[in-house]
Amino acid sequence: MSWGNKLILVFIAFAGLMSYMVYRCVQTPVDLVTKEYYKDELAYQNIIDGTQKANALSEQIRFDQNQQYIIVQLPKEMKNTHVKGSILFYNAADVKRDRHFDLQTNNDAVQELDVKTFVPGNYIVKIDWESNNNHYYSERPLTIYK
Repeated sequence: MSWGNKLILVFIAFAGLMSYMVYRCVQTPVDLVTKEYYKDELAYQNIIDGTQKANALSEQIRFDQNQQYIIVQLPKEMKNTHVKGSILFYNAADVKRDRHFDLQTNNDAVQELDVKTFVPGNYIVKIDWESNNNHYYSERPLTIYK
């Protein structure tokens, strides 16, 4: 085989490898943390301020899990107060596993979430809430098991 034929085979092999790599890249799912990245970045100062206020409370948010519920316990300052907000269970591995709930606590600042609505795995729980005209924000890791 002459050097010209070898060179043509190298070019064909290179083009085939590049075509395969482009095909694999197009097939790989790309999930962003949020679809509205720019808008969320502009409002990030609210998260910083809310985190500072949440860290100034007497205790952190606690999570407990039993066979039926994931129990979210807000700090004791939130007991017997009107609390409104949201909870996001963010799963970095798969956007389809993310779960969003409205924060609806009882008088003891506790909310129970049905464990059956979750796929077991690692989550970052992002809680954004307001109480007594103060904005709070907290992020905590959580592993859900069944």
